[in-house]
Amino acid sequence: MTLSEQPEQPPVCPRHPDRVAYVRCQRCGRPVCPDCQRPAAVGVQCVDCVRDAASTQRTARTQFGGVVRPGIRPVVTLTIIAVCVVAFIAQRTVPDFTNRWYYSPFWGHEEPWRFLTAAFLHSEGSFFHILLNMVALWAVGPYLELQLGRARYVTLYLLSALGGSVVVLLSAALGWSSWYGGVVGASGAIFGLFGAAFVVMWRSGHPAQSILGIIAVNMVFSFVVPGISWQGHLGGLVVGALVAAGYAFAPRDRRRLVAVALPVVTLVLLVAVTTWAYGQAPAEVRELWTLPRDVLWTAFFGQG
Repeated sequence: MTLSEQPEQPPVCPRHPDRVAYVRCQRCGRPVCPDCQRPAAVGVQCVDCVRDAASTQRTARTQFGGVVRPGIRPVVTLTIIAVCVVAFIAQRTVPDFTNRWYYSPFWGHEEPWRFLTAAFLHSEGSFFHILLNMVALWAVGPYLELQLGRARYVTLYLLSALGGSVVVLLSAALGWSSWYGGVVGASGAIFGLFGAAFVVMWRSGHPAQSILGIIAVNMVFSFVVPGISWQGHLGGLVVGALVAAGYAFAPRDRRRLVAVALPVVTLVLLVAVTTWAYGQAPAEVRELWTLPRDVLWTAFFGQG
């Protein structure tokens, strides 16, 4: 038998040379075995072509930069809810847990992390407090998480929480409230989400009267119902709305720059307000700050 008379070798899959493959990829034309076949609009494609196509395909995004994926879960919102629930359980079971993490202008000076940690705590004696806040968070959080994207959304949430605490401090510095009064709750951050939702809905052309009504009603309650920190609500609302406005009105080609620069500028401004406010502290408050921490702890909470 001559060389030209030798039988033609059957085609094999490039990824599995031991497998005969008579089906060919509709894109590259190479043989493809059943394990490497992927359904296409017409026929099948190999896994390499599918991967190459996915890497060059432009990611679908919302008007505000959020990634659109079918069936995407609001991971950030669920995580915040989980942290708040775990913290609430710890408040009711771990001695002094609330005392170590709640915020007051006085303790914020000594332990700055309280500016944020208080936003994950709630009233120990009221299930209604955490329930109301988590329902509100679930009502507006997933929408903003999708529209803004996870990074912008969590940044907005944390800045809103921080803004609420800063306005509580500012109120004390202006003599409108006590330096020692403690606050807990996610309300300030959630008011920031309310403000952000209004901006996003208005910018996208959707009716925003309903969210505006919710903001108005809740702000009225903040001022007239005793025991509610209107300062925290107002601070969260203002910071959340302003940060969301920066995100929403950023030019498309500057969206990434704004997403980084805007939080930094906001944080610098909040730190500047905080520094000024602490400079207005009364003499007796300043004198207490000079005491050792264990002495302060015993004086406030009765134990070392």
